Amino acid sequence: MIRAGIVGGTGYTGVELMRFLSRHPEVELAVVTSRTEQGKPVSGIFPSLRGVTDLAFSNPETTALSSCDLVFFATPSATAMHQAPNLLDAGVKVIDLSADFRLRDKDEWERWYGQKHACPDYLSKAVYGLPEVNRAQISQAQLIANPGCYPTVIQLGFLPLLEHDLVETGSLIADAKSGVSGAGRALSQATQFCEAGESFSAYSADGHRHLPEIKQGLSALTPGRIDLVFVPHLLPIIRGIHATLYARLKQPGADIHAIFTSRYAHEPYVDVLPRGAHPDTASVSGSNVCRLSVFQPQGGATVVVLAVEDNLVKGAAGQAIQNMNILYGFDETAGLDHVAIWP
Repeated sequence: MIRAGIVGGTGYTGVELMRFLSRHPEVELAVVTSRTEQGKPVSGIFPSLRGVTDLAFSNPETTALSSCDLVFFATPSATAMHQAPNLLDAGVKVIDLSADFRLRDKDEWERWYGQKHACPDYLSKAVYGLPEVNRAQISQAQLIANPGCYPTVIQLGFLPLLEHDLVETGSLIADAKSGVSGAGRALSQATQFCEAGESFSAYSADGHRHLPEIKQGLSALTPGRIDLVFVPHLLPIIRGIHATLYARLKQPGADIHAIFTSRYAHEPYVDVLPRGAHPDTASVSGSNVCRLSVFQPQGGATVVVLAVEDNLVKGAAGQAIQNMNILYGFDETAGLDHVAIWP
């Protein structure tokens, strides 16, 4: 049994972490912090947790965090980098759900996030927490950078193609759509119901912050230069990401579906659908599953991968729990055996 804490418990990923951890057989959820709601009972802010936890929110500066075995940061970017080093020095393991430790290049991080990194020495120490690629390193880590939601689904979709050197790496396209919960819980005009409902739009077409993270991950899979066009869109739904990925095959003729099926045969949270099937976001809502299908339209030289996930689960909190399970040698599926909500 380990003691866990959460910094930033009032956001969507924070409440998802509490939902999973409160029923995890190997974890005692000991501390949940919130600067704005400190002193208030968790169940008073999130009625869904009534009868599940009797914790109250603490100040983020509480010393109780240092008595935890593991602390999750479910905070906006540029927050964990200020507090995590002290916890790491105290021997506490950290899983950061923000982008503070995902990029290895300090200059790249500062360019995309518009400020100086507070602890650049930790960038090379952090393990990127994509279990399907880095399971061995995760098991030995002290600091885990939990991948972003778009980067998770896009990397899992391209991964078998790059590992088998099947596609031209200089012309990859990721056309991805996310529900409004991906923007977080803070008030924003663009994600208000009257603005986002009954509408569909692209954003950050000239460059999204997740782009360097995706390219960094894909570059580790191939010696070829990665050139990726990534355009995110906002869907008028609460949860879910749907990514349509395009790549040019080097030599059409390989059984792409068989390659995907073989690559993910033993991955508990990647599901390759039967030939001809199309995944949908509702089929993964509330679950830690990334569901994939692959096509080669008209038998041509273009491969199309369809990939869906719940952006708050496999794209955030669920993957963080999966990383925790690997880190502590628990059953990798512990606490994550939630079937998707349907309808």
